[in-house]
Amino acid sequence: MTTYDFDLFVIGGGSAGVRLGRISAGHGARVAVAEERFWGGTCVNVGCVPKKIMVNAAEYGAWAEDAAAFGWNLENHGHDWGRLAAARDAEVARLSGIYGKLLAGAGVTSFDARATFIDAHTLDVGGQRVTAERIVIATGGTPHRLDIPGQELALVSDDLFTLKALPRRSLVIGAGYIAVEFATILRGLGGEVELVYRAPTPLRGFDEDIRTAAVEALVGQGMVLNPDASPVRIGKVEDHLMVTLSNSGIREADAVFFCTGRTANTQGLGLDKAGVRTDAAGAVIVDDDHRTSIPHIYAIGDVIDRVNLTPMATAVGHALADTLFGNNPRRANYENVATAVFMSPPIATVGLTETDAARIGPVDIYVSRFTPLRHTISKREGRKALMKLVVCQRTQKVLGAHMLGEDSAEIMQGIGIAIGMGATKQDFDRTIGIHPTAAEEFVTLRTRTREAGVAQAAQ
Repeated sequence: MTTYDFDLFVIGGGSAGVRLGRISAGHGARVAVAEERFWGGTCVNVGCVPKKIMVNAAEYGAWAEDAAAFGWNLENHGHDWGRLAAARDAEVARLSGIYGKLLAGAGVTSFDARATFIDAHTLDVGGQRVTAERIVIATGGTPHRLDIPGQELALVSDDLFTLKALPRRSLVIGAGYIAVEFATILRGLGGEVELVYRAPTPLRGFDEDIRTAAVEALVGQGMVLNPDASPVRIGKVEDHLMVTLSNSGIREADAVFFCTGRTANTQGLGLDKAGVRTDAAGAVIVDDDHRTSIPHIYAIGDVIDRVNLTPMATAVGHALADTLFGNNPRRANYENVATAVFMSPPIATVGLTETDAARIGPVDIYVSRFTPLRHTISKREGRKALMKLVVCQRTQKVLGAHMLGEDSAEIMQGIGIAIGMGATKQDFDRTIGIHPTAAEEFVTLRTRTREAGVAQAAQ
């Protein structure tokens, strides 16, 4: 009988890996986790947490300006980037440290080192040879950099959190949630911002009404949008950058950010030595139980490029730990996962878009657009809210809910529970709203805006 150093070895100390390791150890497994960069992974260090802190900082600037409309006489002396950075970094360090303490408290062996495969059961961990009965790849993702001349002059999303000062003029390349969030931060803290993206509208994959409303909100904040364009060259002229676009336009900037997506962090792991297969983009291929092409090797989190969200990663990690060592085989559910885009105002969504739902069958669409009470007073541009329900005509189940507006993420968490439980439009209708709130609009949508998917059903 083969004896291994560990029952489970996890490569990656982010949200997925730490949850898996901690719960597995709690079930009695001998567990080790290796992390080469920072504990807590992308979310804690260069993602969700520091980003949200900076979004909050940008919001305070707008609130300070709006205060006058409510009778406050405030003086704005400008933003202190260094003070924000110090507070942000202190919180990040605190949270990152907690991850290490959680593992130690559970009896997990931690390696501050890079782990690569020697063979299907053996790893090189910082020069040490380690064996494990089961191995889980949880190395997350890494920012994608465009392959164009001068690409080395551009920054990626991670770099926002190491800047010493706010760039006066920023060019943000991309149209996904990272791009619009970063654009919001930079603009809200006082910079001039332009967005450049290949599509006609940003936020591909989101509901079309939300995408349209997002454009209005971004423009309302004073951003310049450059749709149907992409950078083809970046050059440096004296102390600034010159970016040539595919539509022959040229833009000057003090900083250029590539926010063009993330790729699975599998480069150099030695997956070929273990026989682990990846797709063309480098993401690890797994089955519904997160097994790779080698049955005792698994992969979870962003490295499989399925639903790249921190709560999804932790849920999968926990489920896999229960399955492997807790005598409780189960799977995390990838359906109806609520998510948010922390632009300004934020977007939140759960379930199907109108387009996706219409492909399945006829749906009723309910949409409301309004100015929140706060901004009927402040008169701030780009703050209209949009709320939308997508309802199956046959069953009356609410298939999707979408919102752009202040507090949308907080509101959508509760809506996600209802949709996950199969709530119908009638369930929403008989729920008494909390007045006056924006959230009550979800339970007072009575007039159908339109139908969708009827033509497809008739064919």
